[in-house]
Amino acid sequence: MSGFLGKLSPTKRVPGNNDLPLFYVNQTSMEPQRSPRSTPRVSATLAELLMNVEDARNDQTTTRRALEMASPLTSSSSFNSWTSAPASSVSSSPFVLSFNDLTYSVKIRKKFEPLSYCGRASNDTAVNTKILLNGVSGEAHEGEMMAVLGASGSGKSTLIDALANRIAKDSLRGSITLNGEVLESSMQKVISAYVMQDDLLFPMLTVEETLMFSAEFRLPRSLSKKKKKARVQALIDQLGLRSAAKTVIGDEGHRGVSGGERRRVSIGIDIIHDPIILFLDEPTSGLDSTSAYMVIKVLQRIAQSGSIVIMSIHQPSYRIMGLLDRLIFLSRGNTVYSGSPVHLPQFFQEFQHPIPENENKTEFALDLIRELENSAEGTKALVEFHKQWRAKQAYDNGNRNVNVSLKEAITASISRGKLVSGATNNSSNLKPSFQTFANPFWIEMIVIGKRSILNSRRQPELLGMRLGAVMVTGIILATMFTKLDNSPKGVQERLGFFAFAMSTTFYTCAEAIPVFLQERYIFMRETAYNAYRRSSYVLSQSIISIPSLIFLAGSFAATTFWAVGLGGGASGFLFFFLTILASFWAGSSFVTFLSGVVSNVMLGFTVVVAILAYFLLFSGFFISRDRIPLYWIWFHYLSLVKYPYEGVLQNEFEDPTKCFVRGIQIFDNSPLGQVPNAVKLNLLKSMSGVLGINMTAETCVTTGIDILKQQGITDISKWNCLWITVAWGFFFRVLFYFTLLIGSKNKRR
Repeated sequence: MSGFLGKLSPTKRVPGNNDLPLFYVNQTSMEPQRSPRSTPRVSATLAELLMNVEDARNDQTTTRRALEMASPLTSSSSFNSWTSAPASSVSSSPFVLSFNDLTYSVKIRKKFEPLSYCGRASNDTAVNTKILLNGVSGEAHEGEMMAVLGASGSGKSTLIDALANRIAKDSLRGSITLNGEVLESSMQKVISAYVMQDDLLFPMLTVEETLMFSAEFRLPRSLSKKKKKARVQALIDQLGLRSAAKTVIGDEGHRGVSGGERRRVSIGIDIIHDPIILFLDEPTSGLDSTSAYMVIKVLQRIAQSGSIVIMSIHQPSYRIMGLLDRLIFLSRGNTVYSGSPVHLPQFFQEFQHPIPENENKTEFALDLIRELENSAEGTKALVEFHKQWRAKQAYDNGNRNVNVSLKEAITASISRGKLVSGATNNSSNLKPSFQTFANPFWIEMIVIGKRSILNSRRQPELLGMRLGAVMVTGIILATMFTKLDNSPKGVQERLGFFAFAMSTTFYTCAEAIPVFLQERYIFMRETAYNAYRRSSYVLSQSIISIPSLIFLAGSFAATTFWAVGLGGGASGFLFFFLTILASFWAGSSFVTFLSGVVSNVMLGFTVVVAILAYFLLFSGFFISRDRIPLYWIWFHYLSLVKYPYEGVLQNEFEDPTKCFVRGIQIFDNSPLGQVPNAVKLNLLKSMSGVLGINMTAETCVTTGIDILKQQGITDISKWNCLWITVAWGFFFRVLFYFTLLIGSKNKRR
């Protein structure tokens, strides 16, 4: 907690506010506590923290200066300038997010099988409609935190998803406006951020590295490297992560930061660009009370810096309740309370269910709601009472009009340094302009590649296991097929070697399935709010995979080519290496595409193994192309194994001067192969007389070209086979991109 504010004295008071203390000392925390009756203070945005940081000459000066600005109360001049402002300016809220009559329902198919009189079951299905949100309304103001509460299944996460544009527009009824104007999806992606309930982070990156990569994604290229580092350092202090900055995130197999620190890192990567609206789905889930309080305290700082913070929370503690500004209680999609926590006792008092004096207000409300849900009439009476109570409150207090237009409010925020990811300020016409992405695609590719390489470099066992599988397979093949001769048996052994070698290259690519599946939700979170383009991700992942594929292909080719005794010399080895590399490329691309379609690792492995088995079956090894039935010939041309297999066969047997069957060797694969050579020579003489050809023991009967014809390999040259294999790899990468484009919308239907 050394990075947070120190203890504060309650002697400072806000003028014109009944002399109420603005802050009071919390004995269990080193942080200032806001009085429930006080108005929210305006904290410096992250951009303002950096305005006085001149290229960060040294880390100590930068950190100290950022800390001083992060807490205006630590500087007397900052505090005096704030307290000298009129109360109306302090309490102004240029941004108001309003949502009215939000309704969302889903259709559920339920299967029932009633037994008939004859004992047979019916397979009829019934379609039921479940209402997840039913006319939910409310508003959230800049500088405040709104919490959505309720039991499990009450609709908390659904409401957050609706406000965060994570529900398809045609499925959600109602309106969502910002300062009275409809909030378009394209603008919302720029001005808002969404923090998922699960902490989706790269396990082998440190806290500082994770935030720095987020800064490189979300902050524009116009901001210097030093400014980005200074922003990250200020954010680390704001999140209270200074002691864990150099610690890796960790996972089940690697010790890392604590649960509360992970949650704050998850928040940090989404607020690096200082968004106007921040959505969080149960940020305190799974945390102890102290960690949960620290997370909400961080969110309070973010809200006070000029943001709207909206979160769902299951059951806040008494201390957390003291930090919240607005509450919405939901019960099975209906609003049963909305307003300030201060008015909660009055609400239930008027509902004839007063909250006992020493009772936790939140626990009492949730217990009462659950009790009503289990009753015969449900919460209908409470829902109707809330509507009447809200109408009365609105009449007594009057409507809180927002006189600041959305354009003016966004322009003012940009001037203060918010929305640094893609917003620019055009003060001449007060019209802010937005870039869809903060950086060009080539910058995104570099950052994605650098992050992936760094994360992989700290997990060398992944590449080591794949290299081990390739090398073990290569050594087994090299020792099994050592120095094959140019005999009919040698031909059959070569065919078997090539078929097994080519199929193995594809099977070893199956390890790529978990790679994207582990990153899937990180990718969806980052691309949902335009951290980078999907095309940048696909291109970057494709490029950074090539060096490892070259290394694997070279290792396999060097292990097997000369040991097996393949022909062609140096040029033959080069083509064999390129074919293995192209096979790795096509196989890796195919598996990557499947990982974008299949969301389960075990299912992915099953599908890959099955499809690759079919590819091998139709490759032409087990049955030549000429003998494949016409109704299956299309699968032969779709087989990924076909093209590298035919390519290496042509590389081996294309020499017309190389003979593989001579004279008496024609009897080797027949029952006559067991008779003495003298008998075979006599048979050759007899055959020569019948055929009119002089056949001796050294007469070449079958060349490599003849073998290719026997295998039905005559329609595509070896280089075309190579290019087709490479093209398959690019084709599956393009399919992977469209899979991400279509399947990663991360929206409910």
